[in-house]
Amino acid sequence: MTATGDPALGADALDAEFAETMRRTGASIGALYLLAPDGPVLYLDMLSGVPVDFAAPWTRVPLASPAPVADAVREDRLVWVGSQEEMVRSYPRTAIALPYPLALVAAPVSGARTWGALLLMWPATRPPFMTQRERGNINSSCRRLARLLEEGAQRGSVVAHREQPRGVSAGTRGEAVSPEPAVADYVERLPGGSCALDLEGRVTYVSSGACELLGREAGELLGTLPWQSVRWLDDPTYEDRYRAAVISREPVSFTVCRPPNHWLDIHLYPDASGISARIVPTGAPAPPSPAPRRSTRTATPTRAGRLYQLTHLAAGLTEVVGVQDVVDLIADQIMPAFGAQSLVLSTAEAGRLRITGHRGYPVETIRRLDGLPLDTTFTPAGQALASGIPAFFADPEEMRRTYPEAPMVSGKKAWAFLPLIISSRPVGVCILSYDSPHAFPAEERAVMTSLAGLIAQAFDRARLYDVKHELAHGLQEALLPRGLPTLDGLRVAARYLPATRGMEIGGDFYDLIRLGDSAAAAVIGDVQGHNAAAAALMGQVRTAVHAHATLGTPPDQVLHRTNRLLTDLAPDLFTSCLYVHLDLARGRVSLASAGHPPPLLRLPDGETRPVDVPPGPLLGIEPDAVFPLAEIPLTEGMLLAFYTDGLVEAPGIDLEDAINRLAQHLADADDRDLDQLIDTLLSSAATTAQRIDDIALLVLQCE
Repeated sequence: MTATGDPALGADALDAEFAETMRRTGASIGALYLLAPDGPVLYLDMLSGVPVDFAAPWTRVPLASPAPVADAVREDRLVWVGSQEEMVRSYPRTAIALPYPLALVAAPVSGARTWGALLLMWPATRPPFMTQRERGNINSSCRRLARLLEEGAQRGSVVAHREQPRGVSAGTRGEAVSPEPAVADYVERLPGGSCALDLEGRVTYVSSGACELLGREAGELLGTLPWQSVRWLDDPTYEDRYRAAVISREPVSFTVCRPPNHWLDIHLYPDASGISARIVPTGAPAPPSPAPRRSTRTATPTRAGRLYQLTHLAAGLTEVVGVQDVVDLIADQIMPAFGAQSLVLSTAEAGRLRITGHRGYPVETIRRLDGLPLDTTFTPAGQALASGIPAFFADPEEMRRTYPEAPMVSGKKAWAFLPLIISSRPVGVCILSYDSPHAFPAEERAVMTSLAGLIAQAFDRARLYDVKHELAHGLQEALLPRGLPTLDGLRVAARYLPATRGMEIGGDFYDLIRLGDSAAAAVIGDVQGHNAAAAALMGQVRTAVHAHATLGTPPDQVLHRTNRLLTDLAPDLFTSCLYVHLDLARGRVSLASAGHPPPLLRLPDGETRPVDVPPGPLLGIEPDAVFPLAEIPLTEGMLLAFYTDGLVEAPGIDLEDAINRLAQHLADADDRDLDQLIDTLLSSAATTAQRIDDIALLVLQCE
């Protein structure tokens, strides 16, 4: 955070409050997430208790993602996860990348506005529940953090969006890295000593006995990471044991082999200041341990942090739906994971590379790159896709030697071209680029290449979903009326909302049929299901009703004849329908229902109630079914609302109560604009969330 007067003042106060919150709650790990200014994304601003690189999978968290901090902000509530088992049930993606016993809480940091979320973690030894006092303390801390952010903004400070989160000390003891304090910490934690590590994993103290067992001089070990200075410890399994100790704050023991056949037992004892390690030959008496030994999962030969990062990203790719979701996930999570600043995602279509998504490039550059032939020599994209071999360029000179024009056009300084291949079939290419030269170590190349295969699978699924969605949307539009006819003395408005699950296509329909200058027919219906079969049957029902209505057939006979048609077709799907004839000249409304919810009537004086229409059976069941006829007067200013059950039905809610609530919302709604009135009814029914059924709504008002 920076300010016009004293830039450090606000940041120091924020850091102090953050550290005090950790001390007050006893949390071993803490993190502060802030909302990004450029989109619905939370970025990690500060971290305490673990190395910053531990948080690599979570430096940017999309607000829509299934993660505790995202839920806390999105739903404005405190999220408590009391155990690893609960984490697996509630947040499986997070559990994959954080497979350690712990408890955590995520709480929104909000005041006059929402700033982000506070994340606190504890070892699994704490009680698996949170008291009201603890909740109150955490909420109070969040309000204080929000107030500090707001005060900084009022002073002219801006919250700087950092590329990397910064580590913040919570003020625990023993944080110096010189050998003397490290020895004191070590003696305090363990009887005897061997070596000590800080929370970053670097050796801060080593005894002569440890040097002898490890086969290294003290100068070769101090200040290094053990898996780098002791080559036979360079196994992600051992690094994972260290991560488990740091995050869980519980002792961890494991056995290693020093070549050729010297076996050693290593016991790790963590606290908030670091790790004390006891190294003894296998078979020697083990030091006392306050908790049972824990084993952590094994890993494939790559750095443990990269492994968890890969599994976290892979889990995210399994959840994407459309192509834009794939682009967003790559931009929000994969780009930051590899430090990239720009992205181009292209697909192979008709012999050309079509750009389907991009970030970090000007529009002019994208226009220049879009539509290049697959065999282009302008960039490495076509060659990478044809060969299936990724291409990495660490600096512009390396690119310029083979593709002289590419660096000038893109303006970037390093590139990774990742071909997207599925069963030897090229799907597209993902290009990550950098604003400065970037070396690509072998480990990073391996992870990128593995991830490219997962992106290819997700991208191909997403393209198929988008094609199906467009087909379903086009079919739905073709079957529903393109517009409603105008009739003197009658105001009309209608709306259709598809279900948000499945193909987003359904069997709900509505129609308004002009029957001369002073009469009209309104129809609304619901075919069982929300798939292509339901939509096809809906088209048949709507056509049949329209045909009988234009002949001047009474409402009960329109339903009777349509019912005979459906029983002959035997579609195995049931249909509800409400048919209404409006005679503006005589001032009468005739209605007949085939098992459909009753329409709502609002009179000019504001009285609103369901219309009493005797329901007949659903269409398509009984060929000789009778559909009773009802009549009500048509008066100036009266309003009729027709709807399908998706607007009122919900699990655990009585249908009659739901209809009465809808009637109350209609009574309170402003009728000067019928489209706005429909918006009011839809919002009052909470239809903006996930819908398991589609909704049709038709409103008529007599002038």
